[in-house]
Amino acid sequence: MNGRDRDREGRARSARPRDGLGRPLAYGEAGVERQPEGVVRTPAETVEQAQRLLDAGMPFHAHEVFEDAWKSGPAAEATLWRALAQLAVGLTHAARGNAVGGARLLRRGATALAGDGDAAGGTAGGGAPYGIDVPGLVRWARELAGRVEAGAAVDAAAEAPRLGPPPGRPKPL
Repeated sequence: MNGRDRDREGRARSARPRDGLGRPLAYGEAGVERQPEGVVRTPAETVEQAQRLLDAGMPFHAHEVFEDAWKSGPAAEATLWRALAQLAVGLTHAARGNAVGGARLLRRGATALAGDGDAAGGTAGGGAPYGIDVPGLVRWARELAGRVEAGAAVDAAAEAPRLGPPPGRPKPL
């Protein structure tokens, strides 16, 4: 038997602590508490929790929240939540200094959100499912991808996107 960490079901799962960007730390170091996996949230709870984590500079953890929504929600919404998870992972990689991976995932998520009408649950053309500012997120991701490729250093909290409409604008119905 090997010495790999295992979860309660016996699956290999690292028990090493992680930092705010999801990087493994040495055993015994103080880390950031992980997001529990497999949590079923309402879309509003998903957006609220993910925004809180993004604002705290923890996009890796926000991606886990989006991943739960994508895996537990209706199949028709999987593209939306997967695209948002890709944006969060893109921001994670960019903040870790991985310009190539960060830009690639930011663009992949933006492309999925801006899709052909079926992508992101039919959000192309300016929709706002669950109050999510899809056009604003697409612009944010593409702009950040360009800056990352140009060598810009990224602070995850400072670059955190707003999932909803900009302050001062009412939420779409």
